[in-house]
Amino acid sequence: MSALAREPLLARADPAREESPLPEMNALEETLADYRRSGVTTGAHLMQHLRPELAARGVLSAAALRDVPDGRFVRTAGHAIVRQRPGTAKGFCFLTLEDETGTANAVLTPRYFARFRAALHGADLLEIAGPIQNVDGVIHVRVRELTPLRAHGELPRSHDYR
Repeated sequence: MSALAREPLLARADPAREESPLPEMNALEETLADYRRSGVTTGAHLMQHLRPELAARGVLSAAALRDVPDGRFVRTAGHAIVRQRPGTAKGFCFLTLEDETGTANAVLTPRYFARFRAALHGADLLEIAGPIQNVDGVIHVRVRELTPLRAHGELPRSHDYR
């Protein structure tokens, strides 16, 4: 066997030494690029990039909701991964938000669904607020406020109304 056959395939290749004309992406841009390319990311969860700003405003993570007593008013935020409004639910809407710590469930009464319908359908990242229902480890936020959040990029679509 010749010496060339034992060398790695590109051992003698001259690597490009030019700097890229594009600026390097920051961590948030990399996450958003992952979502655009494949619909998922192997890096940090999108909400992790937004957490410092959210925490400064008192917005809790999904995991932190477990420690909140029943009835307390809370704020949480996440990527809407499921929106359901079954015909048998008398107009109630059920929402699942995902963040870097897990998922948070929320319920909108018909009145609040009507109030927030446009925002609920128009945004993938949502901040919600309302009293928490925490009974025997089953946790829901009864939505009284709903605000779209911006991440400046395309996100995977939620699994809606099936």
